Amino acid sequence: MAELNIRERQTGDVAILDLQGKITIGETSPPVRSAISNLINAGKKKILLNFGSTVAIDASGASEVIVGHAAAAGGNLKLVNVPDNVQQMLKAARSASMPEIYAGEDEALRSFKG
Repeated sequence: MAELNIRERQTGDVAILDLQGKITIGETSPPVRSAISNLINAGKKKILLNFGSTVAIDASGASEVIVGHAAAAGGNLKLVNVPDNVQQMLKAARSASMPEIYAGEDEALRSFKG
């Protein structure tokens, strides 16, 4: 699987982006950023990125998450099913604005209500 496929779905007022494939340098920058920007531009402020079907993520892909989080300014971007190595990369980046990470989708969806 050489490319990243992004499937959008809606649960209540939360837009969920299911990421499937590779999130690596040169493979994903425009699709991930564009998908987040498109949701924000459409007025969708609650966004959940689901990493459950990703097969590879490198440091560049992890940085895309941080850039995507910054792009969601005025919105609320959260992550679910994030592989351990990506969580470690995100923590190492020590960005001032890190997205919240959840183990399961139900927990992540509930967090938008609190």
